[in-house]
Amino acid sequence: KNISIIIVSFNTKELTVECIKSIIRTVKNNAFEVIIVDNASHDGSSEAIKNEFREDLRITVISNSQNFGFSKANNIGVEKAVGNYVLFLNPDTCFLRMPNGKLDDASHRGFPTPWRAFAYFSGLGRLFPKNKMFLGYNLSHMDLSSVHEIDALAGAFMLVRRIAGEQVNWWDEDYFWYGEDLDFCYNLKKHGWIVYFVPKYEILNYK
Repeated sequence: KNISIIIVSFNTKELTVECIKSIIRTVKNNAFEVIIVDNASHDGSSEAIKNEFREDLRITVISNSQNFGFSKANNIGVEKAVGNYVLFLNPDTCFLRMPNGKLDDASHRGFPTPWRAFAYFSGLGRLFPKNKMFLGYNLSHMDLSSVHEIDALAGAFMLVRRIAGEQVNWWDEDYFWYGEDLDFCYNLKKHGWIVYFVPKYEILNYK
């Protein structure tokens, strides 16, 4: 398999099933595998996914004994993955574009600094939408229609070379939820890798 798609689920039975169906419809190349890592859902997610896709050998379900959080669950999935590329994908996904048609700004991030956070949360970025001095939090001064380097993107839709992930030892399990994608991208860049925003490919993110 060339691409391993890892989806961490937690009480998202219907969304996860639809996400997998969307992958099967969308990915024309059969050289992929989907690994679902379920964080001890209590809505019957593991059983439903196994039943729905029991005849599809590309789909693997790992049922965790407890909710280990996003980072550790991703690492558990990586241990089973065989692809040269690993796509980390959230179950509520089927550019990150939300149902309102807007780009999810978490997919186009600058590394947070006190100034960038202040400019963003104080509203200065909205007051001065052309001045990049105030726009570093989401790098919103850049051309969102072209491929370009960014600091970080969201773990909801992140394609990583296996060799790069192995160099940084994948996800830091000290993060349970949120912030781990910024840390992951920061470590990748420390090791000389480049993070790209590629608007040619889009997903719908229900958030």
